[in-house]
Amino acid sequence: MKKLISLVLCSLLLPACTSIKVKSVDKNLQIDQICINENKSVKFYEFIDTIRRRIEYHHIRTLVFSDENKPVECEYTLLYSALRSWDLGLYLSHAELNLFKGNDLIAEATYHLNGKGGLSLTKWASISSKMNPVVDELLNKK
Repeated sequence: MKKLISLVLCSLLLPACTSIKVKSVDKNLQIDQICINENKSVKFYEFIDTIRRRIEYHHIRTLVFSDENKPVECEYTLLYSALRSWDLGLYLSHAELNLFKGNDLIAEATYHLNGKGGLSLTKWASISSKMNPVVDELLNKK
């Protein structure tokens, strides 16, 4: 009976793992500005604010633009997507960041809550507590 209970508990808690995959930018690149292409399908604005603040924390300027209005001075461009899930409240369950130099992908990161967080209470943690380490690693600024 104890083995059955242990198996059930493990199967409920195991999906609560967070998966973070990052291909960091080359440490030798001197990035002074990143233009962020606003993704209008991401309806929670604190996401882009969190990403901007964290990039600027590393002394890199940011500029947000929409698809049709990309400024010519944008050498580096960040595209992003983010999804929320619901479990007694909304929380960030998946996010992707893709950094381009011109048309070349130079860094990428994915944050994913396996099993949408399962029973873990950390799934309701702030967007900044989830995404700041991801942005740091993306920019190779650990």
